[in-house]
Amino acid sequence: MKLQPYTNCPKRSLNQTIAMATLAWALCTPLCTPLTSASAQAVWPAFLGQGSSESLEAEKLPLNWSPGKNVRWKQSIVGKGQSSPVVWGDTAYVTSIQGDMKETCVVMAIALADGQVKWTREIESATPVRSNYFQSRSAPTPVVDQNHVVAFFETGNLVGIDRHSGEPLWERSLADETGVFQSDIGLASSLAQHGPNAFVLIDHEGDSYLMAVNKATGETAWKTERFSRKSYASPTILQIGGKAQIVCSSDGSVDGYSPETGEQLWTFEDIGANTSNTPPAMLENMVLVGASNGMQDARAVEARESNLCLRIDGDGSQFQPEVAWKTTKATTTFASPIAHQGLAYWITTAGVLYCFDLESGDLVYRKRAGEQCWVTPVGIGDRIYLFGKGGETTVIAAGPEFNVLAENELWDIDSIPATSSGQFAGPRSGKGGRPGSGQGGGSRPTESTSAEAASTEDAEGEQKSENSEARKPMSDDAIEAARQRGENQFADPVQYGVAFTHDAILIRTGSELHCIATGEESPTNEEASP
Repeated sequence: MKLQPYTNCPKRSLNQTIAMATLAWALCTPLCTPLTSASAQAVWPAFLGQGSSESLEAEKLPLNWSPGKNVRWKQSIVGKGQSSPVVWGDTAYVTSIQGDMKETCVVMAIALADGQVKWTREIESATPVRSNYFQSRSAPTPVVDQNHVVAFFETGNLVGIDRHSGEPLWERSLADETGVFQSDIGLASSLAQHGPNAFVLIDHEGDSYLMAVNKATGETAWKTERFSRKSYASPTILQIGGKAQIVCSSDGSVDGYSPETGEQLWTFEDIGANTSNTPPAMLENMVLVGASNGMQDARAVEARESNLCLRIDGDGSQFQPEVAWKTTKATTTFASPIAHQGLAYWITTAGVLYCFDLESGDLVYRKRAGEQCWVTPVGIGDRIYLFGKGGETTVIAAGPEFNVLAENELWDIDSIPATSSGQFAGPRSGKGGRPGSGQGGGSRPTESTSAEAASTEDAEGEQKSENSEARKPMSDDAIEAARQRGENQFADPVQYGVAFTHDAILIRTGSELHCIATGEESPTNEEASP
């Protein structure tokens, strides 16, 4: 490993688990971090809020918003990005990529109070590659702790930054160390953290591995090899057998590792198409696994057998994963399954929400809930927030009865400017894509109508007769041709990632960060620039 000096300035029962979740929100229980004066500032320190020490109250968070209502501020972000914001104390941190060839990696610190930029750090890309709407851009979410921000980019740049000053602490190029990443749509794995280390999951068609890096020095604590696979999933920290484990659900396996040594403690390989989802962090000894049909349902057969709940039995030294239950109807896209108050939720590509009993796997309900979601749903108190890809957020009541509490718009669809041909895949059709104002610019980005037709569902979520069982899997050439037509492309604006604070919701689109809070009538710095 070579560290580069920085030179570029510019076994608990299910009932006990549910009881814990009622006291502290599913993604915000202090399972991974002791509650100290420092960790008390850990509002949303990692992807999906992993490691938060804060109990958030739904009553203090916004329920309704629109472009001119309950928006505290809106801030432009340098470049483009799809990562989620993270929060420590009074500051949010976001990453992005700038330049036609992804020449510059960017980390920004933004004040929660007014949206003003505290500092911006630019890092020269280790492996410049063309930036376009067919590949993810700055998709990995960083981690933050009391003193450090650690950010990872699909260019191979891994950097540590002083959280307070924005000054660089160390920098590495994983592409130089282990080879350029081999992946069709870029690398998207977010970082996880536990104790002094951040964890980097590199799963691609080249040499794959899980690595622990010291957040203060950038030095490798350990590195564990993995079999090569095409996947964009992120690791998570779960409590298994009373101790923290790194759990990776990534195409072809679900694996548990020791965060101290990197030793693989268990594996489950009777699975496939689990390419992009992250298990929810609140559960102990249980892993929810999401799997996607893929483009044009190319992996529908595998996905139908791979959306499931694993139960991990063990005595602290040996562990055995077993399938507790599975669903053959509910599949995912980029949004992971979640668990909240004894229920498990899956949302499909068509915006159909499946709710299951977490213990038995019995279907509680299946309802069309809004748009397709790329953001993982968030459960807080008596609410579930469903952040639609096209700017609509549906808030439903938590619990066994489906009840819509609010439907919110982040932007006015008529305000979206016209775009060059080919930037968007085509006009929207149906609730899963939200109809635009016409056939021209102003329609929001969406997957192509042919891709949507490939996995059509009725209003209750049942697969229609022309489902994937009647179709043959796509060949590699057919998948590449669909990609070139623009299907499943990453155009902007899209709701890509979120973070929660005590009284606000941060929503990240490709080039903006929105702060939603009750009592704000309009953005105070809507025209601000970094």
